[in-house]
Amino acid sequence: QVQLVESGGGLAQPGGSLRLSCAASGFTFSNYAMSWARRAPGKGLEWVSGIYSDGSDTYYLDSVKGRFTISRDNAKNTLYLQMNSLKPEDTALYYCAKSRYPILVFTTTPENVYDYWGQGTQVIVSS
Repeated sequence: QVQLVESGGGLAQPGGSLRLSCAASGFTFSNYAMSWARRAPGKGLEWVSGIYSDGSDTYYLDSVKGRFTISRDNAKNTLYLQMNSLKPEDTALYYCAKSRYPILVFTTTPENVYDYWGQGTQVIVSS
């Protein structure tokens, strides 16, 4: 069965860094685009970053451009999100999600594009 397991969250100070990982199993990881999304307390789901199946193209939310870097290791079936210069507004539950497609597809109905989600890893940015 498909499993996505996030790790690497925690408490960081403003300006600090965290590296999130998403370990994937149960499918051919290298065939599918992957994304990171987040949900802050009291707010809706926000797409943070995405990457093509082969890593050839990426997407970033404007507010994280220049601070976050998405990457993947298809040999290790793992997705990463390096988060630098963290801000309090980055506080959220971060999820990785598997696309049904090898490329990034932007949609207002995530369930039509993403078929599996992890349980999430909490990121808190506070001094």
